[in-house]
Amino acid sequence: MSQLHRQFLGQTGPTDVLTFQHGEIFISVETAKRYARVFGNSLMRELQLYIVHGLLHLHGFDDRTQADARKMQTAQEKILRYCSGAL
Repeated sequence: MSQLHRQFLGQTGPTDVLTFQHGEIFISVETAKRYARVFGNSLMRELQLYIVHGLLHLHGFDDRTQADARKMQTAQEKILRYCSGAL
């Protein structure tokens, strides 16, 4: 994941999720495990968050500015709430 992060975004170190324009979503399970512990989430919840995050990127959402990140986070939480209620 670190190699992909450096190769395609020019940033060092691992990241949680990378999304590419052709629909590919790469998820770091190791990062998901670590953040699940940090934030008190289950691994499944953390992975669901990454999948939704990647899908939102594919639908034109961005999180490079604080304002855009807030919009994206609001959309993520709305989708995750809906999905957990639907199960």
